[in-house]
Amino acid sequence: MPEPSRPVGRLLLEQAITVAGRRAAAPGGLRFTERQLYYETCRVLRPTPAPLRRLARTTAPPLRLSRFTEALRGREPAGLLPAAPTGGAGIGGPGREPDLHDYGLQRLLVCQDRSIARMLLANHVHLEAACPVLDAEGGLPLDPRLVAALERAGDATVHVLHDASPSGIALPGRVRKALGAAPVHVVSLGLVPRHAEAMRLVSGRVPRPVPPLGPLPPGLRPREAEWLAAGRFAEVAAVPPARLLRAVLRIARGPRPPRHSVRGELRELRASGFMTWPDA
Repeated sequence: MPEPSRPVGRLLLEQAITVAGRRAAAPGGLRFTERQLYYETCRVLRPTPAPLRRLARTTAPPLRLSRFTEALRGREPAGLLPAAPTGGAGIGGPGREPDLHDYGLQRLLVCQDRSIARMLLANHVHLEAACPVLDAEGGLPLDPRLVAALERAGDATVHVLHDASPSGIALPGRVRKALGAAPVHVVSLGLVPRHAEAMRLVSGRVPRPVPPLGPLPPGLRPREAEWLAAGRFAEVAAVPPARLLRAVLRIARGPRPPRHSVRGELRELRASGFMTWPDA
């Protein structure tokens, strides 16, 4: 018996998901989450014309998440990560390397979204940036041994990657509270509403009535506070995967060391000791 034909809309959506999967994995076969694939599918379905790319604004999604989830069921695009497990002690948490806390830790990355933390680990950000990656759900409050390792390094930094939402913008404050009196810098990587608008990300809106906003950081602009008060939000997953990886690596690595000239390297060799520059 012939298989019943699928609606044209469903066929177009499945084709858009296929194209989005290829884009999300580029370049070099990146790993990505289902949520990132959803936002990439939104960009495929509604591309931004070149003249509008310079305009800072967010856009409503052209596709319902439930419809995307239904169309994705049974499909496994190359690079798609499995669903994040629930519960547990947090990604990269205590117990993976028993002696990790015996050393100084110069930097740490805390992600609001567990799936984003898993995506960064799957793409080896923690290795390239020499920066452990935790998720806020499983990583807070911070292990006292981890706090001690940050203190031991001196001038350490905790980077916080969060959504442009009330709970996301409050996350750096939670991390500061978890650190207590430890002399560690806490730096927000975003998102904040102006980042979402500059990148023209797809944004959502919470159902009304919108809950009242709590205290907001002083660096937030009045227009951004109004954006949040209207119930709008944008997720880190809406950032294209390759762009997200580049941004996180650029900031988490810190400033690049100066490039030495050949003459400078020879001078260093001469001064480095008898093991590398014999007198004879």
